Amino acid sequence: MSGEDDYGDGYAGYEDFDRLALDRSGQAEAFDAIGDRYDDAFPHKEGQVAAGQWLADTLPPGSRVLDVGCGTGLPTARQLTDAGHRVAGIDISPGMLKLARDNVPDAEFHQVDIVDLRVGGRYGPGGSKEIGPFDGIACYFSLLLLPRPEIPYALRALHAVLRPGGLLGLGMVEADVDDFAIPFLGNSVRVSGYLRDELRQVVTDAGFEITGEDSHAYAPASTDVPPEIQLYLNCRRRA
Repeated sequence: MSGEDDYGDGYAGYEDFDRLALDRSGQAEAFDAIGDRYDDAFPHKEGQVAAGQWLADTLPPGSRVLDVGCGTGLPTARQLTDAGHRVAGIDISPGMLKLARDNVPDAEFHQVDIVDLRVGGRYGPGGSKEIGPFDGIACYFSLLLLPRPEIPYALRALHAVLRPGGLLGLGMVEADVDDFAIPFLGNSVRVSGYLRDELRQVVTDAGFEITGEDSHAYAPASTDVPPEIQLYLNCRRRA
């Protein structure tokens, strides 16, 4: 494993760095199995649509935007593409990416783990398949699928692929949990979260200024997924 000095985001200092690919496999398989049932179970995404509209409207026309954990491409990748932005979506689920390519043919999609966006990572700054930099990033309910100790490193990786002054739209579920297994559309996924004051601190520490905030109570159209409080942060990368 390379030393932390090799990576501007310090991701290699994360103690479970070497196990990330293994840890991720179960999550990818769960979302492959869920497939197009996801959008049926999570309709009426008013909070996410409003957050995506802030990103679409605030970015300069024709901006390049990364959709992290793009899922089926709905609603965010399509919303940003329809607004005239150039969208690259990433996800670890091949099944979700197939749906995204069908739903949003004008965007580009890649099977990429967020860890690969780190400085020196395969798809990050200086990497062999670098896909950045970006003017904006949409990251709605993707970081909650990571172990909580990894989330600060993941935010720094996003900071590294975002141009100075670029925008980050972040969505999380408010919950004081770490790598907690929940039933999810007939499968099991592991989720993490923060209470809102701690989330603000983690985001600020990663190099972002929080310029706006919103929250929504959300009840999925599924009996095995409990109601949740969704937090949305509008952020700008500090230089």
